[in-house]
Amino acid sequence: MQLLQNILKDIRTLEVKGQVDVSIEAITFDSRQVRPGVAFVAIRGVQADGHDFISKAEEANATAIVCEKLPAELKESITYVVVEDSGNALGKMASAFYGHPSKRLKLVGVTGTNGKTSTVTLLHKLFRELGYHVGMLSTVQNQIDEEVIPSTHTTPDAVKLNELLAQMVKAGCSYCFMEVSSHAMVQKRVAGLQFAGGVFTNITHDHLDYHQTFDEYIKAKKSFFDILPKGGFALVNTDDKRGSVMVQNTKADIHEFSLRKATEFKARIIDNTIQGLHLDVDGHEIWCKLIGSFNAYNFLGVYAAAVLLDEDPIEVLTILSNLNTAVGRFDYIVSDSQVTGIVDYAHTPDALENVLNTIQQIRTPLQKVITVVGCGGNRDAGKRPLMADIACRLSDKVILTSDNPRFEEPQAILEDMQKGVKPLDFKKTLSVLDRREAIKTACMLAEPNDIILVAGKGHETYQEIKGVKTDFDDKQVLREMFQQLGK
Repeated sequence: MQLLQNILKDIRTLEVKGQVDVSIEAITFDSRQVRPGVAFVAIRGVQADGHDFISKAEEANATAIVCEKLPAELKESITYVVVEDSGNALGKMASAFYGHPSKRLKLVGVTGTNGKTSTVTLLHKLFRELGYHVGMLSTVQNQIDEEVIPSTHTTPDAVKLNELLAQMVKAGCSYCFMEVSSHAMVQKRVAGLQFAGGVFTNITHDHLDYHQTFDEYIKAKKSFFDILPKGGFALVNTDDKRGSVMVQNTKADIHEFSLRKATEFKARIIDNTIQGLHLDVDGHEIWCKLIGSFNAYNFLGVYAAAVLLDEDPIEVLTILSNLNTAVGRFDYIVSDSQVTGIVDYAHTPDALENVLNTIQQIRTPLQKVITVVGCGGNRDAGKRPLMADIACRLSDKVILTSDNPRFEEPQAILEDMQKGVKPLDFKKTLSVLDRREAIKTACMLAEPNDIILVAGKGHETYQEIKGVKTDFDDKQVLREMFQQLGK
């Protein structure tokens, strides 16, 4: 419980109606959670405007209402606070309410289109092995040391985020590694947080359903580095041409990593096989269990971040060489007849191309590559034909199927993907609407030693159709089909 005046200390208020020395026991932006003792913050969201629900908060006897515009009639028992940006205010209020937890540990954010989950997962595992209590906030799951807390968003809302950080502080965590999504930046979910550093992985075509243009998407990612403080670090992959753009206005100390250029942190791939990577990292040769050039970038970014956090380079490399990446990232099983089934979260054109290029690098001339891929509904439709084209260009056989159609018609999504299939690729492309049947078809087509890639869902253990989530695990279905078909 906190006094409202203390929660508002870091916020520029335009107008206050009522008492600020009132006790607040919770903060919410959901009017359904309002009760006496609660501060309701009316934020302008994508699908709804919290200002439309102020009357419901009043009916539920909110202690305070924070908004950008006062309602026509005010309730005498409620304190009204007018602010310029209620989304920004929510983040700062939540931080203050929970005792500014981000200032009581070292918080490192990771942003980019691909590699965020793998990077934060490896950092979490690495620092646990180094002997620290560590928190993690990721697409796959949130963790406080070994305790797993289900994840619903890449970056939680501001209230939940600060609550989790406070739990980490209470558990004695010295570090937290978190994914920072472009949505989170636009929606001010990280407002009020203090970061020790940030990592940029890469940026490619994604989330244009939300950001509308690629420039807006880039600006959203860049805004994370704009808020990094003096004395923190901004670590960027300079092999991505927009790496330098990310840090143009940052106050943090800029550091670079690369596989192609002479930078502060440099690595070179010596060998890339299904067993792992043989790398030269800053002059040290190491083997690691990660597979593919995209994972070489993840490995190097994690190594560089750890060194910037004052860890011993040799100890870091020694531990990293034994770590696996996140669930659903180049996650593979091998059948009795030596068919390799790979499950990967690749749901963007760049991620799919990275995974398929990696498979091309490690395959033998006689191995066929069969790709099962779909695209999510109610998301950026522009990437659908691109992903189909990439799958056809880098596979011997392609099966287009459903991913999470959500509220779109699966057939309509498939038709969008089919637009990317060139006439010469028609013969090697099938469309199988049911994802289970698509995976079964791939297994039926596979011969001994072939490679099947099932892309798009990775760690997800559900399929979302018309608002209903049903159990569906790509890796488990692959395993079942191998057994069922005697593969």
